[in-house]
Amino acid sequence: MSLSNPLPMSILLVEDDEVDIMNVKRAFKKNNISNQIIVAHNGIEALEILRAPASSVPKPKIALLDLNMPKMGGIEFLKEIRQDPNLHALSVFVMTTSNEDADKIEAFNLNVAGYILKPLSMDRFIAAVSALNNYWTLCEYPE
Repeated sequence: MSLSNPLPMSILLVEDDEVDIMNVKRAFKKNNISNQIIVAHNGIEALEILRAPASSVPKPKIALLDLNMPKMGGIEFLKEIRQDPNLHALSVFVMTTSNEDADKIEAFNLNVAGYILKPLSMDRFIAAVSALNNYWTLCEYPE
């Protein structure tokens, strides 16, 4: 946690698989990560959360994004937020089963901060989440 931002920022998890959602929550708990996880089950839900009027919960500045989801997949979601002047700065980490080069290239062309391949073993997944936590804890984000 940075000194200038004493409250842990909320993390938007865009994931349709309940087992993967539980694995992310488990990995956060194992790493003693106190960031609130806001879950959206597809890109449309994620956009609704991000575009909702300001509330008592600060808008997430980081998203963990699956690519393969119903209604609006991860690549469509990335294209949408990168075109939105209010959302284009969102840091997005892809967490997906897709090992396709085309998906990796398209995701990085849409300015993702990282691309993590699932399924990792639970130990490797916990380590990957720990590395993500180190990243977003060290980064300074504007208010």
